[in-house]
Amino acid sequence: MSAPRALAPLKHPVFRLLWIANLASNIGLWVQNTGAGWLMTTLDPSPVMVSMVQAASMLPVFLFALPAGALADIIERRTYLIIVQLWLAAVAVPLALLDGAGVLGPWGLIFFTFALGAGLAASFPGWAATTPELVPKQDLIGAIALNGIGFNIARAVGPAIGGLIIASLGTAAAFAFNAVCILVLAVALLRWKREATRPALPPESFLSAIRTGLRFVAATPAMKSAIIRACIFFLFGAAVWGLMPLLVRKGLGLGPEAFGLLLGTMGVGAVTSGFIMPSLRGKWDRSQIVLRASLASCLALALIGAAVPTGAGWPLAAIGIFLFGMCWLAGASTLQAAASLAAPGWVRARALGIYQTCFFGAMTAGAIIAGWVGDHVSVSGALLGFAAVGAAASWLVRHRGLDADAEAAPAPTAPPLRPLPASHEMRELLHGDESGRVMEVVRYSIAPDDRAAFLAQMEAVRRVRQRVGAVTWRLYEDVARPERFVELWITESWTDHLREAGRMTDMDRAEVARALAFDRTEAGAEAVRYVNLL
Repeated sequence: MSAPRALAPLKHPVFRLLWIANLASNIGLWVQNTGAGWLMTTLDPSPVMVSMVQAASMLPVFLFALPAGALADIIERRTYLIIVQLWLAAVAVPLALLDGAGVLGPWGLIFFTFALGAGLAASFPGWAATTPELVPKQDLIGAIALNGIGFNIARAVGPAIGGLIIASLGTAAAFAFNAVCILVLAVALLRWKREATRPALPPESFLSAIRTGLRFVAATPAMKSAIIRACIFFLFGAAVWGLMPLLVRKGLGLGPEAFGLLLGTMGVGAVTSGFIMPSLRGKWDRSQIVLRASLASCLALALIGAAVPTGAGWPLAAIGIFLFGMCWLAGASTLQAAASLAAPGWVRARALGIYQTCFFGAMTAGAIIAGWVGDHVSVSGALLGFAAVGAAASWLVRHRGLDADAEAAPAPTAPPLRPLPASHEMRELLHGDESGRVMEVVRYSIAPDDRAAFLAQMEAVRRVRQRVGAVTWRLYEDVARPERFVELWITESWTDHLREAGRMTDMDRAEVARALAFDRTEAGAEAVRYVNLL
């Protein structure tokens, strides 16, 4: 009997090794989260402080995911991820020791939770950008979904393990368990023999890498749509994470074992969703999957919120939590896949860092707002309110498409750009970024009847230039000779100019070729490059 389609990426050995190690690490993460949430209900059981634990774990991603993505694109990927795991271990060990000694207060718990969140924020873009290296393109979406399945297997098992550890040994033991799981992943990374390629050009500087990543996202409609819809999806879903410990302990009157089991129920729902996702992808596109997952997750919020005021208790809450877990995996993995497919390899970690910055910022805000509403109304009222407003917001953004543009048709035959004359001085510019900015100019001669179509095509060219590194882009028309147009754009250095060709995808090249095909001069459109001297 053949294996389920959802497990197909595991046939690749390196992906399988890191997936299993990540599973162990994620189990430790959920044991840690369960322990932190439960410990805060003992140290300070107010809704605001309990939700602050969740906010402290998510806020670092909002703050650090973008610079972490830039570093993950600049530094050798395996080395970078090993350093991050060592940081996580260095935080997890003293957290366990201080809690075991009985000297950890509520703000100390928030501090260590924030420090662990900083390490996770540093790792997320690197891991997301690593997945395409481990599997062929045809298995990429399945690998991303399988990462989600692994995360949610951990979500199903981890809280249950955490609840048992907390009930029998205390929260310090739960934190120590997380430290051991972190080291498991570090060992797997040491075993991964990654073949690092030696780039022909010098590495980008840190700040330049960040700026380039921001320009890429701003010029990529599919990435912007993924960010907007992710913010809506995670903003309202964060109410569950922020208020669950208090709902279980105060609203339902249950203990840590039940808290772990209910969180595990959410993980079971997510794993179930992961196994049916391949069939859903055959019926609906990514936009439709996210819309349905968003609306169903709001229904789940309403069921969880109604568990206490209706007297239905934990059975209704468990149904809502199971449904929420299904929707969470379906929505999160689909949005992650949309963002990953919208970004080519050279900028993927940065682009995903920006994506994660935005949606974790939304989650942080959602957890804090939910805690504030729960403090002033009730936990159930906050969940019901988030369900209603979240459904309305998800419906309003449903037209933001998540499917990347279809593969470009073969580019029309276009006359080549006139070559740039070689010179000895030009070679000197290859030694770094000291050359100053480079202005690139292309001159076109366009037939009057083609003017409107040419201008429309140049909108696509503008996005291409900005995606691959242009700081500024302009298109000018000669007022004396309306058939003459000049396109100009500026890159930060000669090295960045050289990077442009390698950053362009086949679709990007096709868009530029379509614009060049409008030129009617016999010699072809003329390209000129200028280097800033003063």
